[in-house]
Amino acid sequence: MKVTAVQTFVVQLPLKLDGPPPMVSGQPRTAIETLLVRVDTDAGITGWGEGFGHNIIPATKAALETYVAPWFIGKDPTDINALHRDAAQAFHIFGRNGPVVYAHSGIDIALWDIAGKRANLPVSQLLGGARRKEVRAYSSLMRYGTPSTVARICSERAAAGFKHIKLHEHTVDAVRAAREGAGPNVAVMNDVNCPWTVAQALEMEKAYRPAGLYWLEEPVFPPEDHKGLARVRREGQARIAAGENAAGLHDFVDMFEKGSIDVAQPSVTKIGGITEMRKIIAAAEAHSVELIPHCAYFGPGNLASIHIVASLSTDTMLENIYANL
Repeated sequence: MKVTAVQTFVVQLPLKLDGPPPMVSGQPRTAIETLLVRVDTDAGITGWGEGFGHNIIPATKAALETYVAPWFIGKDPTDINALHRDAAQAFHIFGRNGPVVYAHSGIDIALWDIAGKRANLPVSQLLGGARRKEVRAYSSLMRYGTPSTVARICSERAAAGFKHIKLHEHTVDAVRAAREGAGPNVAVMNDVNCPWTVAQALEMEKAYRPAGLYWLEEPVFPPEDHKGLARVRREGQARIAAGENAAGLHDFVDMFEKGSIDVAQPSVTKIGGITEMRKIIAAAEAHSVELIPHCAYFGPGNLASIHIVASLSTDTMLENIYANL
C-alpha cells in the first residue's frame, strides 16, 4: 500500500460567548477553526487526521502542503512506527515544535485511521484494547474574566452533570466565583496559560488556595522552565498540570525527571500524533505520573483522544471544550 495524496481542509464554526470575544494575538476570536487532513492510498482506503490548530492553522497548512505532505507521498502507510521515526528526523531541521510537527501530527492520526479501517477495528483496539465503553469528560471553559459570568456558567455546567470544571481565569475573584458557582462537590481546575514568573506563580497559587483547586495548569512562563515549574509544585500546595506546549517525548521525560508535574497533558495534534502519544503514555506510567490528554479541538484530534483515553489502563478524563457552536 502507498500514500497517493494528502489534502487539507479548514472547517470554521462560529464561536458565541457571553460578553466580548476573547483576544488571541491581538485579534478577537469569533470562530473555532479545525484543520482536517485527508490521506488517500492506492488501496482505496482514506484516513482523516487533524493538525493543530486555531489561529496557527495558516502556518500549519502551509508547512503540510509545501513539505510534510510531499514527503509522505509514495510511502507505505502501514509502517507507522518506522514512518514516524524517519519523518521526525527528516523534519527536525525545521523545528522540533510548531507548525511542522503539527502537520506531522495530522498525518500520523490519519495513518492510524487507515490502520483501523484496514483491520476493521476501532483505533482503541489497535492501542491495546478499549478498557471502557464510556469516557468521562470534564468541562473546559473559555476565559470570561467577569466573576458573575464565571459563577453562572460553572453553576450551569455543574447542573448539567459535570463533576470537574476547568477555568482559564487569572484573577482571584473569578476563581472564587467559580468555586461558589460550581458548589462544594465539583472539582475546579484552572489553566492560566503560562503568564507568570516562578515567584508570581507561587504568589498566585497561594491566593487561589481558598478555592481548593483540583489542579493549577501551566502557571510558569516560559513553559520550558521545568525546573521553575518543579519549584512551584514543591513549594506550593496545588497539584500542577502541564504539557500542551511540550515538544514530544523528551520534554515530558525531562518534566518527569525534574518532578515538575502531577498531571501530564500531551496534545495529540501538537506532539507528533498517536505514535508519539503512545511513547509519552509509556513514559508517564514508568514515572508514576497521571496522564490526562489536552484536547482543545473538535475534529479527528478529538476522536483520536477519545480512543486514546478509552485504551488507557487508568480511568482518566477527557477535556471537553465548552462553547456554544
